[in-house]
Amino acid sequence: MKRLVLLAAIAATSLAQTVNAQTPFFTRTDYIGAFGTTNWTQGWANFDPQNSTYAATNDVLEGEITSDRTLDKSKVYLLRGFVYVKNGATLTIPAGTIIRGDKATKGTLIVTRGSKLEATGTLAEPVVFTSNEPAGDRDYGDWGGIIILGNAPVNPTGGTATIEGGVNNANGDGIYGGTNADDNSGSLTYVRLEFPGIAFQPDNEINGLTMGGVGRGTTMHHIQISFCGDDAFEWFGGNVDAKYLISHRTWDDGFDCDFGYSGRVQFGIDIKDPRIADVSGSNGFEVDNDGTGSDNTPNTSAVFSNITMVGPLAQTDTTGFNSNHRRGAHLRRNTHLSIFNSVFAGYTVGILIDGDKSTVKFQNGTGEIKNTYLAGNRRQLDTAANRGAGIGFDITAWFNTTGFGNTIAAKGTELIPSYSLTNPNLVPSNGSPLLSGAAFTSAKLLPLGPGVGVEKVDFAKNLNLFPNPAQNIVNLSFNTEVASTLNLKVVDVTGKVVLNENKDLVEGSNDIELNTASLKAGIYFINMESEGKSQTIKFVVVR
Repeated sequence: MKRLVLLAAIAATSLAQTVNAQTPFFTRTDYIGAFGTTNWTQGWANFDPQNSTYAATNDVLEGEITSDRTLDKSKVYLLRGFVYVKNGATLTIPAGTIIRGDKATKGTLIVTRGSKLEATGTLAEPVVFTSNEPAGDRDYGDWGGIIILGNAPVNPTGGTATIEGGVNNANGDGIYGGTNADDNSGSLTYVRLEFPGIAFQPDNEINGLTMGGVGRGTTMHHIQISFCGDDAFEWFGGNVDAKYLISHRTWDDGFDCDFGYSGRVQFGIDIKDPRIADVSGSNGFEVDNDGTGSDNTPNTSAVFSNITMVGPLAQTDTTGFNSNHRRGAHLRRNTHLSIFNSVFAGYTVGILIDGDKSTVKFQNGTGEIKNTYLAGNRRQLDTAANRGAGIGFDITAWFNTTGFGNTIAAKGTELIPSYSLTNPNLVPSNGSPLLSGAAFTSAKLLPLGPGVGVEKVDFAKNLNLFPNPAQNIVNLSFNTEVASTLNLKVVDVTGKVVLNENKDLVEGSNDIELNTASLKAGIYFINMESEGKSQTIKFVVVR
């Protein structure tokens, strides 16, 4: 056993009035938008799936999956009809697997409450769900999509609801919602969905990735949805977190939040095709508390940071522009979703705050939009039909409030090198104002999480922290499978790193003793990073 003693004169910090007791998630950046100086879409994303060559199918995925099943990456599967993962089963899809959706039967994968989908692609070998049509003939809505249903809280009366898309049946396989905020529906990592999304009936569609009551125990990062026939990502309640999301040339909205979604999302892009939009009005964000703007709880209060929204007017060629394109963000019906460190460029309207209930929430700080850049939108800001003006809300004055760090620019062409639909380069140009100006001081963003490219994985097995609450000493004991270097950070509730050290770990059992005598009473987080993996544990100091 190797004993590592960490003794530090740690600067004392007082407990903030507002404590975010969630696991650290957001990564601090200097830059605004989804990209700094590197392009995280390279190597796994595909912006021209119409011309991609995929092998013919040689196996079928259909019916019900009621016990654990692992697919074979050497096969190409046809997703036929509504396929239900149920009865607590786990469907495992290895890296590099290709699944082609059947158009005639509206192939759709539905993961029911209590079951899991483990689709774990890699940078070199993403998992690909795509059309079964030949190259050149693929189109929006060639297959259904993926629907994941969980047991996390949602706000419809009674605490549960039926997912849209016509997938519910006599067994209740389309029901979602519950009381378990930590519910785990599996993992989606390095996954592409191409040409999904169908309208089962008006206002009752299957989106690219539909999430109903999905809990924060679920892992989601590096997911691309292209040429979707409805919304790319839609959250119906739940609180799942996600990073590195791509909505590419979707028919309707990029990011749609409803029924009390309260998760966290960082690093996302939405790229609009100027010629394609839905008659309902296509937006980047479309956000409601529910369809009537009720006061039902939990309220739709998700937090997004570092999002790059590329509207239809950002494209060089806007021939055939579809007048159904609307806003970069439509925030309505009693929502108070918050947006930080993001950019909206090339929309008919940049940001629209709609209705008195939502207006009041943004006025009083319940909802926030800060350190955000509006550029090249025909109308940068709006309140629908001036609703909100009667309660003294000037949206432009509010957006430009000193301390909010927001910017309005007439043009967006100098910000990013290429808004190309088939080969976009959204990394900011040299000297772009997007390379600086981000801030992570809002309580909604704290405490901060691991660095870019670090995967949240429990690499420290049998991790035990004691005593907790602690006074002068905290002990960590755990096992590791391989010898490695550990980076250990102690973070207070304001997101400040108060200790940062590297230590060598041995294979097997390790102990760490942490001197906490200098800390004032409060909540702290220990973030451990090793070999590209991250693990976090919370502890409390009492005096």
